[in-house]
Amino acid sequence: WHRDFMRDCIEPIILPKALALLQQHREAGDQLVIITATNRFVTAPIARRLGVKVLLATECERHEGRYTGRSTDIPCFREGKVTRLERWMLENGFDLEDSYFYSDSMNDLPLLQRVTHAVAGDPDPNLRAEADADSLEGALEAPLVHRLRVGLGGLDQLLRHQLHQRVVRVQPLAQVAAR
Repeated sequence: WHRDFMRDCIEPIILPKALALLQQHREAGDQLVIITATNRFVTAPIARRLGVKVLLATECERHEGRYTGRSTDIPCFREGKVTRLERWMLENGFDLEDSYFYSDSMNDLPLLQRVTHAVAGDPDPNLRAEADADSLEGALEAPLVHRLRVGLGGLDQLLRHQLHQRVVRVQPLAQVAAR
């Protein structure tokens, strides 16, 4: 199932420009994290394909080898993403200094408001309205749509709307202290 899903649904929408952006973050020494509301069962193969080792996803409960429909942790959705990321950073010695967060959804507004560089790829109408109204107090890099077209090329098409993947860049505390 995963192999067919990756071949038929994911591979066709992974663009070279998006892979190049991930590589640019790697070369800068950034820690890449995918944080998504979608469950790990679906997103783990995508994270492996993209070479992103840290995946924060909604964790689904299993009982006797079957999914129950319940979550085993805080759902990785809206404020839950912030909570899950903060816990991961505390456990792993990272913070959000000079962080990047790429999103397309208004559901990610709580995390977009926390990072240094909030970038929306093909934002949904509500997120676009927030950016246009400048109600994010500068959290979204402006002009949002122009920045995407000029600066990021195909990132908005990396995983389009199918899985709403997020890539977060966080700085190790040791690097921050060394500055």
